[in-house]
Amino acid sequence: MMQRRSFLALSGVSMLAFGAPALAQSAPNMARASSPGGMLTVEVSTDNDGRPMYAVSRLGQPVVRPSRMGFLLTDQPQIERGLRMSAGQPVTVDDTWEQPWGERQFIRNHYNEWRTTFTETGGLGRRVDVVFRLYDDGVGFRYEFPEQAALTTVRIGTELTQFNLAENGEALWCPAWEWNREEHLYRRTSIDAVGSAQTPMTVRGDSGLHVSIHEAALIDYAGMNLRREGGTDFRCALTPGLTNAAVERTAPFNTPWRTLQISDTAAGLLDSSLILNLNEPNKLGDVSWFTPMKYVGVWWEMHLELKSWGQGPKHGATTENTIRHIDFAAEHGLGGVLVEGWNKGWDGQWFGNGSDFSFTESYPDFDIERVTSYARSKGVQLIGHHETGGNAFHYDQQLEPAMALYERLGVHSVKTGYVADAGGARVAGPDGRAVMAWHESQPMAQHHLRVAEVGARHKVAINAHEPFKDTGLRRTYPNIISREGQRGMEYNAWGNPSNPPEHEANLAFTRMLAGPMDFTPGIFGMKTRSAEGVATTWAKQLALYVVIYSPIQMAADLLDNYEANPEPFQFIKDVPVDWSDSRTLDAALGDYVVVARKERTSDVWALGAITDEHPRVLSAPLGFLDAGRRYRAEIYRDGPDASYTDRRESIVIEQREVTSADVLTLALAPGGGQAIRFVPLGRSRRR
Repeated sequence: MMQRRSFLALSGVSMLAFGAPALAQSAPNMARASSPGGMLTVEVSTDNDGRPMYAVSRLGQPVVRPSRMGFLLTDQPQIERGLRMSAGQPVTVDDTWEQPWGERQFIRNHYNEWRTTFTETGGLGRRVDVVFRLYDDGVGFRYEFPEQAALTTVRIGTELTQFNLAENGEALWCPAWEWNREEHLYRRTSIDAVGSAQTPMTVRGDSGLHVSIHEAALIDYAGMNLRREGGTDFRCALTPGLTNAAVERTAPFNTPWRTLQISDTAAGLLDSSLILNLNEPNKLGDVSWFTPMKYVGVWWEMHLELKSWGQGPKHGATTENTIRHIDFAAEHGLGGVLVEGWNKGWDGQWFGNGSDFSFTESYPDFDIERVTSYARSKGVQLIGHHETGGNAFHYDQQLEPAMALYERLGVHSVKTGYVADAGGARVAGPDGRAVMAWHESQPMAQHHLRVAEVGARHKVAINAHEPFKDTGLRRTYPNIISREGQRGMEYNAWGNPSNPPEHEANLAFTRMLAGPMDFTPGIFGMKTRSAEGVATTWAKQLALYVVIYSPIQMAADLLDNYEANPEPFQFIKDVPVDWSDSRTLDAALGDYVVVARKERTSDVWALGAITDEHPRVLSAPLGFLDAGRRYRAEIYRDGPDASYTDRRESIVIEQREVTSADVLTLALAPGGGQAIRFVPLGRSRRR
């Protein structure tokens, strides 16, 4: 009989119950287990040579055909054949946990955990366990290396994990191993035309089934990419390390979870909490010293080349300019001000170098003591900035005093940066000297976790740009609040090329499945350094505050543009950044998204809808609102002549009264969107 553990963590209540078995074993070399609702089944087996395989099906239909597991080591024989399998009994866990901030306040974590063990029948007799967690909306599995005399230090050259997809279809993917890290446009091709892809990679099979492949809880390990081996077969491709081993660990240890989010609909992928659930609970305890916020900053003006990061007559990070931003934030109820270019080191060649940066010394025209004191007097926080030029080695040497300075000044969040070409990060080598590394190598995974841990000790939250990919670690370390990890708004300032109108819709089904993104929306000035400008409409810029989740959201444009357009700016002032509930109302892979979210501290809801280059007319049932209650819908929609190619500023701002029984028609312009706030008015009168 399968043992079932059911925990209700909410309010400290714990319950224990027993259910029916979910394990079947039809042969000594094959076993299977299913998710709690029976939606998904995993079958694990060994072939005649003792090679381990797994397969995934949904309601009896194959999702992942038999796929290999195992490792090639650099200093021992491979672990991939001659293995004997044994399978334990699945254990059911059903609990609910609370996020300090997030897309929703409470998250249910309901899965069957199933441990399979593979032991060598000869040779060294080594053992590796593979642990599966089966949810009704996806599967996670990881390798666990127990302590054993025959395998103390594990040097992994290649991880053999395959994802052999059962059907062709279309894929949204971003190329791996390219010069610009994660910051490449997504490609939309058939699955069998994918090259080497970063994760998350999301596909829609010919049957209509949606699958996204990623990883969770990546700690002290190399990042995973996907290399297509032929047809619709993919294999894990680990980011290289400093030697011929991509990963070097001492047993016992666990690999990250390899994840498959699976849904009939695109909306189901967006509403999944699989990645977060596979991470360990909060290790930091109370993190109320960080408050989710919107912020402005000394930033966009540099990308437009109106100001400079380095010293000189155009220097942006001056005391005077920062105080102007603080006054603006205080006047409009925004919580923070980001200041880039405040510290010494921006003069000369800092890109991919970073060895001249000081993280404790400011330029002469920036009085950090005065600025932070003035901000506190206005109820505004300074948001710190640590650009490293990819030089994690240099940053590590100043990390402790840099974070201590911010703690003393009351700076509770920092935007870090690692601007360097792929493979051009710097870390400490075996001899303690700086060596080059990939941004998602094991040493960089170690570095990013170290930054989070030191930041937490000093009550500083981390928003990393040019970062290590997001794998849900914000559950364990909730001071990891956001990150970049894809092409953000600055590409619309530079061009070559700008982000196309489908970019944000692509992000929703790929990058955003990994976690929060500091995308920096809110641009009203459509003319930039790029001849293309910003391929958007004003209404879409507002909708992005709802569609793209982050607990910190930047009002990224020049202050002059907000002061000149107070009516649309009102939505940016009003929209929340922290939510108690989130629901995807409608979505199509890479085409459009409609999301509704409820504010954490009130009964206000917000809706955001965005589309690609095609105009859309969508229906939005308002059943998420409280029944019997009236709401004022504050609507910011594309004007009838709006388009991302011209008349981008055409916007209609209106109000109407609605209830949960209403269905709104959302007319989205090409490259456009719609943003709505639903403010409770009271209870509806009985008719």
